[in-house]
Amino acid sequence: MTDTSFSQPFSQISVEELAKRLASDQEKIQLIDVREPQEIAISQIDGFVNLPLSEYEQWSEQVPTRFDPHAETFVLCHHGIRSAQMCQWLVTQGFTDVKNITGGISAYSILVDPSVPQY
Repeated sequence: MTDTSFSQPFSQISVEELAKRLASDQEKIQLIDVREPQEIAISQIDGFVNLPLSEYEQWSEQVPTRFDPHAETFVLCHHGIRSAQMCQWLVTQGFTDVKNITGGISAYSILVDPSVPQY
């Protein structure tokens, strides 16, 4: 279901739903983490590709060839703001099934896996 309160052309997914998807069909989804390398060093979820927003110039041209624009794509950050920006950008690049992870890795640590460190 699309969150229309912000007129966003992408969906939101809860961290609980993310956990279910990671446990069942991870090979069918693309996982992107837009946090900075120092954040990844503190806390991460296996399977995510790190594309730090601050390094946009280094990776932006690779996205259409590195990722399938028609595959289900989940985007993660610390709380869900930067990932929403990335989702918006992916849609402008022709991605058709983009989902922002609501609450980010912070919510994942609190609600799903307390072994994931908070910062």
